[in-house]
Amino acid sequence: MNTNMILSADVLDIIFDGRNKAYGAYDLRKTYQQRIGVALLGTAGLCLLLFAYLFASTGKKVDRGELFVTPPIDLLPPPPAPAVVIPPPPIPKTPEVKVKITGFTPPRIVPEDQVTMTPPEVKTLDETHIGAKTQDGINSGDDVVTPPEQSTTGNGTTLTAQKKLDDEGGYVTVEKEAEFPGGMNAWMKYLERNLNSGLPAEAGAPEGRYTVVVSFLVDRNGNVSEVVAENNPQYGTAEEAVRVVKKSHTWTPALQNGHNVAYRVRQSITFEVKD
Repeated sequence: MNTNMILSADVLDIIFDGRNKAYGAYDLRKTYQQRIGVALLGTAGLCLLLFAYLFASTGKKVDRGELFVTPPIDLLPPPPAPAVVIPPPPIPKTPEVKVKITGFTPPRIVPEDQVTMTPPEVKTLDETHIGAKTQDGINSGDDVVTPPEQSTTGNGTTLTAQKKLDDEGGYVTVEKEAEFPGGMNAWMKYLERNLNSGLPAEAGAPEGRYTVVVSFLVDRNGNVSEVVAENNPQYGTAEEAVRVVKKSHTWTPALQNGHNVAYRVRQSITFEVKD
């Protein structure tokens, strides 16, 4: 490059003087400012689009509700009835058998004129027992055993009367509980899919959890009836829980002793409101 051209030449021309400008590095540096400008304009355009989307979505309704469904609540079995004690049958008394006993006379040497008792013969002693006193009875020798004393006490058999609800009122303990078609997982999915979790927030409920306990009867044919909310946290939660349980249609009835019976179910449903 001539000396006269250096003062008016671009810095890139001076750097790449005598080099291969067609290689690519020259063009990249030459168009650097233009590419920076295009990138800034593109970034600004994307920011404007994102801002416009957020501004437009602020007017839409946001569901702030959340739903918690727990498995049915087990009913406590009724308290057991008082124990019934059956006394043992009376033991028949064995008739007392009196055995003939010959009193033992201690030997004593006295004059003959002072003898008042004649010793029993040996044959008589063989047929009786020898004791401290004389007693009339049967001559049985050693074959008779004196009966034992009769005991006046004994242990009875304790029976506990078990009480259960009748078939129409609904059992609380059964061999197999009533079941929603598809089992517990299907029942949980049914509730989560049909309950309006955002209902309390729409009704203006403050932040917190609102739990409803619903009681209902599944009869011998699997029909759901007597659906009632045992409590009411307000904001439409009790009504919503009862509505969805009533729509659960036919269940698989409970079994007791191999027969379909009515069974009462209690279900807990919790609505949560968040900011």
